[in-house]
Amino acid sequence: MNNEIPTRQPASATGYLLAFTATALWAGNFIVARGLSHSMPPVTLAFLRWATAVTVLLPFGLRPLCRDIKIVLSNPGYFALTAFLGVTICNTLIYISAHSSKALNMSLIFMCVPAFTVVLARTFLQDTLTSRRIAGLFIAFVGVVLLITHGHLWRLMSLTFSEGDEWMLGAAASLAIYGVLVRRKPVGLSPAGFLSATFILGLLFLLPWLLWETATVSSINFSSTALEGIIYLGVGPSLLGFLCWNRAIASIGPVRSGFVLYCHPLLSGVSASLLLGEPINLISVLSGIVIIAGVIVATLE
Repeated sequence: MNNEIPTRQPASATGYLLAFTATALWAGNFIVARGLSHSMPPVTLAFLRWATAVTVLLPFGLRPLCRDIKIVLSNPGYFALTAFLGVTICNTLIYISAHSSKALNMSLIFMCVPAFTVVLARTFLQDTLTSRRIAGLFIAFVGVVLLITHGHLWRLMSLTFSEGDEWMLGAAASLAIYGVLVRRKPVGLSPAGFLSATFILGLLFLLPWLLWETATVSSINFSSTALEGIIYLGVGPSLLGFLCWNRAIASIGPVRSGFVLYCHPLLSGVSASLLLGEPINLISVLSGIVIIAGVIVATLE
């Protein structure tokens, strides 16, 4: 397989902006998914989300996919694994986790993505693990803990873990591996061709899972609110989010992009405030400052 050779790249403001945009879109994913969790089963929600993304993408991505089809067919294992982890598994596990895992646990476990990415990039991409990155990782994580516990750190002592937490850990690991795989994508592959190939394959991999869930779930509530949520998930977090994330990884690498994910709980809080009317207090502001400081320390050379 002829892959791109990972090289140490200079910091790019555009790359960070793309990673931040993807993180903001994925923060909205958590808000919408939470609202739909009681009316729609997880695999159905994931399938409809990616079906919407494929429908919107194909008019623009079909021609690039046809041009890149030889690259896709010559790397079947790579595309199957990338699509399975990034499309089929990641968000489906998040939706499954939401049915039994507490919001605090989900947020904490999702923040394992940057740490997983650091280890994977060091192992498979020979990426440098500096003391600055370790310090930034720690600072940002402290900010996340302050934010999601509302400053009451004693809440961590009362944490209990459920089966949903294991699903969430699987989602975090799959996103981290996906980021490393994107950095190793075959040479000459266009962004639209890559998205089209992985989205279509990931959707096909979801189909047997969907058929099983349909046979075991009694009813699904297709309200107008659910339809609006599915359209948002398909166009925003799926299509635009993954396009921005993939380009961010190509620009600044998976580790730096992963550190930007620490802004996810902060952006989720802002989204909840704007969409759900949830208040933003002083500890939220202070936590946001700590998170951003950690990201800056970890990413600036």
